[in-house]
Amino acid sequence: MTEGIGLGVGLLSLAIWVPIVAGVLILMTGGDDKSADGQRTLALIGSVLGFVVTLPLWTGFDTATAAMQFVETAQWVPAFNIHYRLGVDGISMPFILLNSFTTVLVVLAGWAVIKQRVGQYMAAFLIQSGLLNGVFAALDGVLFYVFFEAMLIPLYLIIGMWGGPNRVYAAIKFFLYTLLGSLLMLVSLIFLYFQSGGSFEILAWHRVPLTMFAQTLLFIAFFFAFAVKVPMWPVHTWLPDAHVEAPTGGSVVLAAITLKVGAYGFLRFILPILPDASREYASIIVALSLVAVVYIGLVALAQSDMKKLIAYSSIAHMGFVTLGFFLFNPLGIEGGLIQMISHGFISAAMFLCVGVMYDRVHSRQIADYGGVVNTMPRFAAFFMLFAMANAGLPGTSGFVGEFMVILGAVQVNFWWAFLAATTLIFGAAYTLWMYKRVVFGVIANPQVAEMKDIDTREFVVLGLLAICVLGMGLYPLPFTEVMHTSVDNLLAHVAHSKLAY
Repeated sequence: MTEGIGLGVGLLSLAIWVPIVAGVLILMTGGDDKSADGQRTLALIGSVLGFVVTLPLWTGFDTATAAMQFVETAQWVPAFNIHYRLGVDGISMPFILLNSFTTVLVVLAGWAVIKQRVGQYMAAFLIQSGLLNGVFAALDGVLFYVFFEAMLIPLYLIIGMWGGPNRVYAAIKFFLYTLLGSLLMLVSLIFLYFQSGGSFEILAWHRVPLTMFAQTLLFIAFFFAFAVKVPMWPVHTWLPDAHVEAPTGGSVVLAAITLKVGAYGFLRFILPILPDASREYASIIVALSLVAVVYIGLVALAQSDMKKLIAYSSIAHMGFVTLGFFLFNPLGIEGGLIQMISHGFISAAMFLCVGVMYDRVHSRQIADYGGVVNTMPRFAAFFMLFAMANAGLPGTSGFVGEFMVILGAVQVNFWWAFLAATTLIFGAAYTLWMYKRVVFGVIANPQVAEMKDIDTREFVVLGLLAICVLGMGLYPLPFTEVMHTSVDNLLAHVAHSKLAY
């Protein structure tokens, strides 16, 4: 893999530490809810500033090179050759912007909704944002692992403290699933450290020759670590529980960003470090991905809880991502990456829409609604756009990634593409069926009759996401341009077998 070049030194550290420092400052203001207004304001300033410092990553990014850019290196633990090493390429850079942008929306979304422990709530999201940026920027194995594990803590607290009636169960289940997978990854990182002659540099591991047996064992360990995060079928069962119990902001961050960490791990670790094992076991990953697309799509049809339906929808859409990655062609991998970014926008919007209704009626059950368009026409219009995008309507971001992955699958196996394309049918079925029952029809619930349309704050949040969904759907070129060179470089590296060294 291509080595790094230093550009804009310090930007990645700012992207990581600005939101973390802002979160710590909020915690230092105390837990008195009388200071909640000041804490909200500080959270908004911190999140906006955290997003602003990431913008030069996009404007200054060189799309002509696959080398790591904005590289920063400093010694951390010299005795074990552990470094504070950061850098991004066309694969990782878009997710730092997506994460920082989502954090701003989460702060705005919880502005008037969260009444208790406001400071801790806002601080948790800001710290989580910085840690997630660290995951996408880390080029040292230990640094990656520290960020990868640390990001669990704020989300665990968010679900466990501000979630629903079964929040403790959901939080512990989420934590245990992800932690057990991560422990296998730690063993793999230590093994690679010794195999590489005492280096934790991830890019150096890309050049370490490994036997097929070693690659197989590492593949299994890394697969479990990242598959749980995606989550892939059958290790997906923690996600619906976590989504249902999490507050709206927690669901937004979980779906829009946290799930992407697992898929990102496939491209940063499994494919470049274990190319032979990746090709050998690709059919297994494809099979699991197609099960997620087809079976989980059918499971979503049977849901009566809106958040659970969207949670299962997320699993099906992420199945498209892992399918695309293991097609080993540019359309597949770029389509998977586009799907990840698009899903970040759409899933955030869908959970926010459910949150808007929940704040007014305090129910997530589809049966408790009906006729919402009569009392909330502006909201119904936004919800319609996001529902269509979730169903993969052409002209929205939801269509672009799925279409690219299907085209990539056709080049490899027609029947894979055929099964993958069923998501367009199932996605339309469960999404529009939910929308019809919630939004159209007569008002059967007195609480629905009293619902007020979205206010300015909610309009701004949903409006920003609508711009992103339509903009990416109508003009995806800027996104594919950024990742194209890095994807080609990755595929060239995977095509060259380490066993032939």
